[in-house]
Amino acid sequence: MTIMPNANRPSPKRGVLDIAAYIPGKESVPGVAKVYKLSANETPLGPSPHAIEAYQAAAHRLGIYPDGQAKALKEAIAETQGLNPANIMCGNGSDELLSLLAQTYLAPGDEAVVTEHGFLLYKIQTIAAGATPVTVKEKDERVDVDAVLEAVTPRTRIVFIANPNNPTGTYLPFEEVRRLHAGLPRTVLLILDAAYAEYVRRNDYEAGVELVSSSENVVMTRTFSKIHGLPGLRIGWMYAPAHVIDAVDRVRGPFNLNGAAIAAGAAAIRDRAHVEMSVAFNDKWLRWLDAELTALGLRVTPSVGNFLLVHFPDDPEKSAEKADAYLTSKGYILRRIGAYGFPNALRLTVGPEEANRGVIAVLSDFLK
Repeated sequence: MTIMPNANRPSPKRGVLDIAAYIPGKESVPGVAKVYKLSANETPLGPSPHAIEAYQAAAHRLGIYPDGQAKALKEAIAETQGLNPANIMCGNGSDELLSLLAQTYLAPGDEAVVTEHGFLLYKIQTIAAGATPVTVKEKDERVDVDAVLEAVTPRTRIVFIANPNNPTGTYLPFEEVRRLHAGLPRTVLLILDAAYAEYVRRNDYEAGVELVSSSENVVMTRTFSKIHGLPGLRIGWMYAPAHVIDAVDRVRGPFNLNGAAIAAGAAAIRDRAHVEMSVAFNDKWLRWLDAELTALGLRVTPSVGNFLLVHFPDDPEKSAEKADAYLTSKGYILRRIGAYGFPNALRLTVGPEEANRGVIAVLSDFLK
């Protein structure tokens, strides 16, 4: 539903009603008892048992405000990542931190550079801040550093890069990230959204810690919603120069992270065994799904995340839309990603073994 401005009531600021609201994926299928949700990039292994235990223990502290600085969580992140806690900020998911960065550094007349298949939130928050998103083309479903640099103007204030990217699963090698950073004016903030960093096992990848540590204009954001299995608690963090932390802290809400999230997050990130188990499981089934989908004749974008971008034939009867409807009728929910520039593709999250084998069987039937 589109709500139009009305002179007889309060109106949102210019640009807000031009934003296409983010639409989450399906959660259930009417009439289907057994449903496999393979649309949200959630880990099939769930959270660490230690995180669940810490969450349950936090029930006894619901009557008091949480620590507004989330010190226990910052210390756990710093301890496991080898970082200075003073350069860490925690938020209600990395979404909140990305939004706060946009609100802090963008104003009307400014520009933010985004890539054509990047996370939709970048555009949404740029417009919400009154600034203009500048979208650049990707090359072979990967960030094109030269195209990004060519798009930078004196009005550019932020460059958003998801690395690895969702929904493509592709990544930018660290030398390319370095080249991008070297080509940016010092006044432009480079934001590296590394939500899927823990899954990457490539020698030429680095999430951004090194660049943040050695620069004044780079921020790295991370999340507990993916490999740590805590999307329901909405926990994110960023590593940034002290001056960025100071600026964003001035606009951050005083209690933006709840006490249960702080406790569970600290326990989750310290459980390295659970993280490594999740990585090993994902690596096995990501490769298996890629091979099986390719054997079915479908093109799959090479991914380093916990999901695959699956492209369907031009045949109208074998399209992504038809495949999605057929899969859904069988209880397999994948993600339509037309809004990301892929009208004839679906994003498939690595799921539990029975779901992975089942989705291949259903697709095999569909493509006959």
